[in-house]
Amino acid sequence: MDQYLAGLTTEEINPDTLMIDECTTEEMLRLMNQQDSKVPAAVAAEIPLITKAVDILHHVLKNGGKMFYIGAGTSGRIGVLDASECPPTFGIDPLRVQGHIAGGDSALRVAVEGFEDNAEEGVALIERCGVTDKDAVIGISSSGSAKFVIASLEKARSIGAATIGLVNNKNSKLEDVCDVCIAPVVGPEVIMGSTRLKAGTAQKLVLNMLTTCTMVKIGKTYNNLMVDLKASNIKLYDRSVRIIKTAANVDSETAISYLESASMNCKLAIMMIKTGLDAEDAKDGLDQCEGNLKAAIRKFSHVS
Repeated sequence: MDQYLAGLTTEEINPDTLMIDECTTEEMLRLMNQQDSKVPAAVAAEIPLITKAVDILHHVLKNGGKMFYIGAGTSGRIGVLDASECPPTFGIDPLRVQGHIAGGDSALRVAVEGFEDNAEEGVALIERCGVTDKDAVIGISSSGSAKFVIASLEKARSIGAATIGLVNNKNSKLEDVCDVCIAPVVGPEVIMGSTRLKAGTAQKLVLNMLTTCTMVKIGKTYNNLMVDLKASNIKLYDRSVRIIKTAANVDSETAISYLESASMNCKLAIMMIKTGLDAEDAKDGLDQCEGNLKAAIRKFSHVS
């Protein structure tokens, strides 16, 4: 028996759910809900470390670097999910925020858990991705023992990249290869070792924090509006119009007109309305302010 694995909080038996197989449906659901309610507090306890991680990621993206999520199994799928949602939400190049899972994209649909033990493939992934000292690699592993993830972080660190860990156990093996290691401890799972439950939920919450707060810091929002979204479908087009109406205090007709004049660029449309600049000059103004709409409006609002 592996003593490291046997000592993990995520591998313990939960005394509160011992008789779950004798519960009614409602009793089972209430047990799960009670256990899930412990997750936010575990994440809150890690906010000082999450703060450090966000500041690292802000520095990386602001200076042209990339961030890479690396994980296996559930952890890998959650990382890929978070990364894949950044381009439509924040309008960032998909190459700037990447998610990778042990076993490749096919592992997103069909479990290939053995790949988490392949350290050589972890190293090879970092090499294939072209990670440099300008980048950050975030390794995700509930146990903190996945060799694929540990080897990826070791390789990234040797290149000079920033390394961040996300685990669900304290004093994990992953911690030694991280500049910052975030470890929300959520306790034993409802079903022993099923880390797609509380551990996975905690990971999702932390990754939401990492990307959302980083994107806000690099100017991807205006107040709490996602002004850099891509109007790639009916829902997002409608949202773009509503955002322009709210941010610029105009009616629907005006918002639609400016959105079309701005080639469907929601942020640019708002900049044009608020400053009176044409599309080309408004874009130049945004570029001068590194895409920060609020800063650009303050700087150029007198020009009309």
